[in-house]
Amino acid sequence: MYDRTQLIDLFHRRALKFGDFTLASGQKSSYYLDGKQVTLHSVGLRQVSLGLLELLGDVEFDAIGGMSIGADPIIGGVLTAAAEQGRSLDGFLVRKEAKGHGTNRFVEGPVQPGARVVIVDDVVTTGGSSLLAVDRVIEYGCKVVLVVGIVDRLQGGAENFAKRDLPFRTLLTVKDFGIEPASV
Repeated sequence: MYDRTQLIDLFHRRALKFGDFTLASGQKSSYYLDGKQVTLHSVGLRQVSLGLLELLGDVEFDAIGGMSIGADPIIGGVLTAAAEQGRSLDGFLVRKEAKGHGTNRFVEGPVQPGARVVIVDDVVTTGGSSLLAVDRVIEYGCKVVLVVGIVDRLQGGAENFAKRDLPFRTLLTVKDFGIEPASV
């Protein structure tokens, strides 16, 4: 069963760092949330996976995926948790660059064109990496029905998804850690 309090505690203890950081978006920040410190931990990944399945309970979708490498453990965890609940679900990975050999595709996995998909990310700032994944899977022929994140930094991601008519949900926001979001 998903335990939101436990997930917040894990982020506090394992993923939240203070200092001077430059984020993937290029923005400067006095704190950093290293989502992989939670998603690459057994209890953390279990809580994330169960939480995401609960968050997606009312969404009709065929597959879940996102940008490799940040989304990789999340996808594996969600697929495992779905199987434990008796649900058949596909996953996929979106490459930053095509392999250059084999199928030479950006989208890897059993997902097929026409599938309804959810894009997942660990920490969302402006949504840039999720939007790249969205573009790649749309180009592949899938329909993006939702973007989900574990934590929203509340720094423009939701607004950027809204501009593209992409519904967006998260398990947590920075406010859950007692942090007021920086101005966008």
